[in-house]
Amino acid sequence: MGEVEIVLPAASSAAVSTDGKLLGLLVISGLITLLVASLIGLFAVRYRRGSKASRDRLPNWFARDLETVWTLATVGLFVAIFAWAASQDFALAVPPANSVEIHVVGKQWMWKAEHPSGQREINELHVPAEETVELVLNSQDVIHSFYVPAFRLKQDVVPGHTTRMRFHTEKIGTYRLFCAEYCGTQHSAMIGRVVVMAKEDYADWLTRQPEGDDLQEDGKKLFVAKGCAGCHYGSSKVRAPRLAGVYGSQVPLSDGRMITADDEYIRDSILQPKRDVVAGFEPIMPSFAGALSEGELVSLTAYIRSLAETETAR
Repeated sequence: MGEVEIVLPAASSAAVSTDGKLLGLLVISGLITLLVASLIGLFAVRYRRGSKASRDRLPNWFARDLETVWTLATVGLFVAIFAWAASQDFALAVPPANSVEIHVVGKQWMWKAEHPSGQREINELHVPAEETVELVLNSQDVIHSFYVPAFRLKQDVVPGHTTRMRFHTEKIGTYRLFCAEYCGTQHSAMIGRVVVMAKEDYADWLTRQPEGDDLQEDGKKLFVAKGCAGCHYGSSKVRAPRLAGVYGSQVPLSDGRMITADDEYIRDSILQPKRDVVAGFEPIMPSFAGALSEGELVSLTAYIRSLAETETAR
């Protein structure tokens, strides 16, 4: 029989931080429990039946001051623990300067991953060690939850929304991947593995995988095949917003609002084009809801994002 691990290895920087917080909470809880138990024991002995210990009423000022100190100490401890725990979430929310971006789509009942160069995996995810990895997560059907216990990270993946999950790998190895949200009859079979490899081994693995068109190329083909180019290319006679350089910029809307053209905005503009209409344009674009799969939406978004990168490079 194999060796049973009581404590999972900490395979990411978030795991090390999370384990530290868990240990801290256990120590704090243990000290408070010990304090309360000691006071109960002390009072039980001191004020036992027949004891001559004084039972006179304590002065009001003493009770008031004791209650004030105890309340302030409890509130201060709560705020300190909250700030300590929230600092990790804030750190993970900051987009890294350099990262390996991998697109992952959850569907009943598998995880489909696509690397920047077009390599695809199902229920496996190969990543380089000692690098920050950013997963762009989408669901094709129901709510899933991408969970790697060794990373101490879990991210819900909701249909119709693009979410991101970031982690910095620490240890080379193979770690279990689960869906932590009940998603149907074969939910328990929606498992896989994350393989953390040395950078040289990861580069070698990429070269040995069959390359399809990368996301940007897939998106460009879809952009033409679905008729988007007929309106949004510069040579089009139809008056529609041009997409070069739009990703990441502030877009003025017809109702006077300003909105950032991020993944969510691009996705909503494709599926619900009449919701956030660009100022100066008519709401004539048809909805592509039901006409595009989740993977196709990811590819189109990647292509539109690449148009902004190309414009910036100029």
